[in-house]
Amino acid sequence: MELRDELKYTASHEWVKEEGDQVVIGLTDYAQSELGDLVFVNLPQEGDEVTKGEAFADVESVKAVSDVYSPVTGVVSEINEELMDAPEMINESPYDAWLVKVSQVTETEDLMSAEEYGESVEKENE
Repeated sequence: MELRDELKYTASHEWVKEEGDQVVIGLTDYAQSELGDLVFVNLPQEGDEVTKGEAFADVESVKAVSDVYSPVTGVVSEINEELMDAPEMINESPYDAWLVKVSQVTETEDLMSAEEYGESVEKENE
């Protein structure tokens, strides 16, 4: 399981990267490995509001459909349109295949460091 120290993580397996006044959100390496081969990604529209702790997207794999939860409250400023045609990018490089960028961030979930997230995953798998 790959983790990157410059990112923050959520208990529901999303990663968060701060970029100036907005955040970038994606799925962790652990999430994509548990889901299996992704075949479809359903993302919100630019301008949609997202709320901390609530589902804002879903991903479909050969195993199941899973919700993606927002680690922040804000407004979607950009979506990764490449994923619509190539959802497997998340499997191939989960930390480069971001889902959305969110601006006007007002609330953030209790985000974990890479070390804390790694420990959380270990406990989940006990």
